[in-house]
Amino acid sequence: MIAFLTLELHIEAAQSLKDKRQVVRSLKDRLRTSFNVSVAELDSRGLWNRATIGVVSISDSKDYLDGLMKNVERQATRIANNHGADIADSFVEYL
Repeated sequence: MIAFLTLELHIEAAQSLKDKRQVVRSLKDRLRTSFNVSVAELDSRGLWNRATIGVVSISDSKDYLDGLMKNVERQATRIANNHGADIADSFVEYL
């Protein structure tokens, strides 16, 4: 199975595209290191106060993936809050 978590970020503290990139890069790097998942920015429209992040993992156990994605979402919320951002929306898909 493949689990795909989508996180919609609202970055209130960002005053420029550089600020947005700093928050997104920090979030991606920390999630990769902490959970060994694949992370990418999905929608780079150039808006400096919004970002869409995708997190993907593969396993033969849906229960494992469900727990992993919940932990990733909790950690992403903490990281985002520490950088002046909010998780506006999130959802998980299983393929």
